[in-house]
Amino acid sequence: MAVKKLPIAKAINESLRTALENDPKVLVMGEDVGKLGGVFRVTDGLFKDFGEGRIIDTPLAESGIVGTAIGLALRGYRPVVEIQFDGFVFPAYDQIVTQLAKMHARSLGKIKLPVVVRIPYGGGIGAVEHHSESPEALFAHVAGLKVVSPSNASDAYWMMQQAVQGDDPVIFFEPKRRYWDKGEVDTEAVPAPLHRAEVAREGTDLTLVAYGPMVKVCVEAAAAAAEEGKSVEVVDLRSMSPIDFDAIQASVEKTRRLVVVHEAPVFYGAGAEIAARITERCFYHLEAPVLRVGGYHAPYPPARLEEEYLPGLDRVLDAVDRSLAY
Repeated sequence: MAVKKLPIAKAINESLRTALENDPKVLVMGEDVGKLGGVFRVTDGLFKDFGEGRIIDTPLAESGIVGTAIGLALRGYRPVVEIQFDGFVFPAYDQIVTQLAKMHARSLGKIKLPVVVRIPYGGGIGAVEHHSESPEALFAHVAGLKVVSPSNASDAYWMMQQAVQGDDPVIFFEPKRRYWDKGEVDTEAVPAPLHRAEVAREGTDLTLVAYGPMVKVCVEAAAAAAEEGKSVEVVDLRSMSPIDFDAIQASVEKTRRLVVVHEAPVFYGAGAEIAARITERCFYHLEAPVLRVGGYHAPYPPARLEEEYLPGLDRVLDAVDRSLAY
């Protein structure tokens, strides 16, 4: 078995390396992804080994990056493009939602666009404005896009492999404050399906659903709750579009309570869709309303205030207590 202990950033790096080695049509593009190796060093070393023809430093023009990737995909390439920070994606939003997401339907299935858009997202790194956003709901709302986010190194490796190999456009959200969290990666394993949720911790009294950076917080909350005699199950969603509602339903039918947690604002967030669907599916099983924990409906604050903005252990545990009090 080829098992390695890697941080998430290095797991993505190794996954990209494997994809580049296995398919000469795979390209990596973005601002500073080449000689610098990316601002988070996720693409470190790839330029040296694969050259400027496949690891391409682009101008500071996100619309141009994605538009070029669409053209390359039309010519048979499999571009993996990096948006340097989450808040920088909006100049490319038009290309993503009106072209990348729609071409398959527009051509009645004749055209496929196997483009992966990597977006480091979320807060917790003490950054300035436009560097800590969580815009995943904006993309999950768009038909034609797959939207995923790993929470651990193994998923980071395998989900990137699956995203690159697929024929559909994938928005790949990378939890930047977890980049250096280490975990075991078996590069010879049989991975779970890309859009299947996974149980990160078993429990019987309440279900916590999270994805990306908040999975670790929820696992810690479940451990803290266990010290008070509460058994909390944690479901790692992994995919925000499509959503594995069957896995959530199976957990909720067992625990009869659900709290959804994400960094993005609660207002119109992914948690709203999950709450509505699970209320429809599990109405006669639920013993409490579905609760949501997330960011505030406000611009992301300066670094000194971000710990007040981000959902932490206390806010998750408060929601657990409120749900169990019904």
